[in-house]
Amino acid sequence: MAKLISLAKDTAIYGLSSIIGRFLNYLLVPLYTAKMSAASGGYGVITNMYAYVALILVLLTFGMETTYFRFTNKTHEDSMHIYSTTLISVGTVSLAFVILVLLFITPLSEVMGYSDHPSYVWVMAITVAIDAFLCIPFAYLRQQKKAIKFASLKLLNIAVSILLNIIYFAVLDGKEVGYAFYINLVCSSMLAVCLVKELTGFHYVLDKAALRRMLSYTWPILILGIAGILNQTADKMLFPYIYKGADMRAQLGIYGAASKIAMIMAMITQAFRYAYEPIVFAGVKDKDQHAMYAKAMKYFIIFTLLAFLMVMAYLNVLKYIIGEDYWSGLRVVPIVMAAEIMMGVYFNLSFWYKLIDKTIWGAVFSGIGCSVLLLVNILFVPRYGYMACAWGGFAGYGVAMVVSYFVGQKYYPIDYPLKDIAFYVVLAAVMTIVIDYLHHHLPLWLALVGNTLLVIAFLAVILKRDLPLSSFPLIGKYFK
Repeated sequence: MAKLISLAKDTAIYGLSSIIGRFLNYLLVPLYTAKMSAASGGYGVITNMYAYVALILVLLTFGMETTYFRFTNKTHEDSMHIYSTTLISVGTVSLAFVILVLLFITPLSEVMGYSDHPSYVWVMAITVAIDAFLCIPFAYLRQQKKAIKFASLKLLNIAVSILLNIIYFAVLDGKEVGYAFYINLVCSSMLAVCLVKELTGFHYVLDKAALRRMLSYTWPILILGIAGILNQTADKMLFPYIYKGADMRAQLGIYGAASKIAMIMAMITQAFRYAYEPIVFAGVKDKDQHAMYAKAMKYFIIFTLLAFLMVMAYLNVLKYIIGEDYWSGLRVVPIVMAAEIMMGVYFNLSFWYKLIDKTIWGAVFSGIGCSVLLLVNILFVPRYGYMACAWGGFAGYGVAMVVSYFVGQKYYPIDYPLKDIAFYVVLAAVMTIVIDYLHHHLPLWLALVGNTLLVIAFLAVILKRDLPLSSFPLIGKYFK
């Protein structure tokens, strides 16, 4: 129970910073979509470029965050040697990447479709290289349980980014999409300065023997990461090549903007991961770990379903986050959110092979899911556009989740409360149907009232079945 309390506390800190940060970042969405109409394709450029950035970040870190957690908790390893070795290896790869991009900037820009704006490519290359390197000191902060500093720096980065974007796009009335990338470079450079303490004050050592062991552990995680991030971004990278309409960037921008509303699930999953990963590896020998995994899975699903219902209940209000000419993409929101929930479940299922050092299984599962996603996109995007992108992600995560569960139960069985989980999934599905009906058949205010009652009812069921108020600190004595 103590570990669950610790998990909840850290998740609250990481989650608060993540949710607040993402919410503040949402301020950029109405700003961008107001200054860049869907027809202009400006937001399509941003959507496309950040898809590449996400993939490159995985390549440059090559699973060394998870590997760092695993090796720093091994009793026979020197934790600072592991830390410095991780920094050197990721830093070297990131620097080599920047050099290669600068050397081949012309052909690279042409292949990506930005021959008239090569600065988009090299600016983002430098930015993502800095971000990849900084992932390691941020992992160090998590490992040291310095959640407050971690959260503060993340929020500072976002706050400065928003301020600079507002100055350029709103105050100066700028419209050049490239400035969004320049601002990112400034913010990443600022973070590097803020993390000087975590990057100095110790002797840098490249422990070659440890690095060989780490690379042996991490290469399947790299494949897992590539497949995993492709599940999230492949549609946005492939779309310009397989969608043949003249409005390609406009359609991509609509899909990217609408998907932002669904990112509440990504926030929750990310916050849970930041807190969960160090706890899992630190307590690998605890006898109650299996029970903790099962409970954590259950509560993760419960609260992501609650978040799903809340987004769906107030979608007609949340849609004002994006410009009106992007509203045609709102139909992807429930599909993308459901896919994000399955991604979170898949992440929770992934620890069995990490704990027994069989990370190759993660590569297999994610590869299967990625293959499904790519197949759906290639077959159906030319005909159905970005709706096929949304369903491709749903299918990919769903397949990876199911396969991972059944194989995991064979090699590392955990008694997940499947009946309880199924109850909440069915209840949420029924409520979603009712919410959608109210949206389409009642005036806005009346639909919002009805939807609010449904969300309250779902929360009441949670409190009655799994989180009775009598179990809460401070207020519990009033409900006994």
